[in-house]
Amino acid sequence: MIKIGVLGAGHLGKIHIKLLKEIPAFELVGFYDPDRENSEAVVRQFGVTAFPSMEKLVEVVDAVDIITPTTTHYACATYAMKNSRHIFVEKPITSDVEDARKLVKMAREAKIKAQVGHVERFNPALLAVKKYPINPMFMEVHRLAQWNPRGTDVSVIHDLMIHDIDIVLSMVKSEVKKISASGVAVISDTPDIANARIEFNNGAVANLTASRISMKNMRKMRIFQKNSYLSIDFLDKKAEVFKIHDEGAEIASGMMKYEFESESRKRILTFENPKVEPVNSIKMELEEFARAIQDNSPTVVTLEEATNAMVTAQKIVEKINALCIN
Repeated sequence: MIKIGVLGAGHLGKIHIKLLKEIPAFELVGFYDPDRENSEAVVRQFGVTAFPSMEKLVEVVDAVDIITPTTTHYACATYAMKNSRHIFVEKPITSDVEDARKLVKMAREAKIKAQVGHVERFNPALLAVKKYPINPMFMEVHRLAQWNPRGTDVSVIHDLMIHDIDIVLSMVKSEVKKISASGVAVISDTPDIANARIEFNNGAVANLTASRISMKNMRKMRIFQKNSYLSIDFLDKKAEVFKIHDEGAEIASGMMKYEFESESRKRILTFENPKVEPVNSIKMELEEFARAIQDNSPTVVTLEEATNAMVTAQKIVEKINALCIN
């Protein structure tokens, strides 16, 4: 079993503590949280050991689960890796791009496994479309949330949009060519609503909107590509796939289809709702972290991928800040 400790026992930290106790591959040794009153409550609720310091906890584990405020990720991850501990760190990887790059280098030198908590990679609606060829040429993404003070230590780009930036970069196999963005700080000191247009060298375009001051929640991604359209609803856990086939193509029985003419030839439009298997996304990402350690295989969301997402997020923030200055 992998001895693991949790740093940070806030809202998400408590969820991790609960789930780690359920995963056979892990032995949850304990946790550290600087808030004594909260620590005592967690001990009573989950029956786990509270350690007096980060150092004491890191000393007796094989891996560290870092669920602390973003501004502390770098210090926690650095200390863990200097002690040759595997790390799982919640997104965003750090609050600073250069710090993220340092962690990448440090992880390579320490030869440890490191995974970043971009949990939407494990959303069942996204997993349901993985079997389809995905080669996006245009993507429209909306991630809207009602106001919640938790997470406002960073901008809405680093808090919410970062999920979609990570997914977009994982799908579009091309370098970013150009970024345009705008945003407004309405309630907090950093942008609470933002829109970004990311253009890639292969011609693909992604239009992303994120808000944490919306009246209702929405997490949708629409993917347009040659001869097909995919819709992913991360919130309601639904997916839709529309595909265009040439006449005579083999169509699975029972699939909804519509015949039409295009460019003087008959074509077939099919529609299906891929089966979405119910999964606990947070538990699944932690299980994959354990698998990577046990099998000495790559983690699902690497520090490099998380850093690339951070670089793109930072460029979006810089574009917005430049508009504010002008």
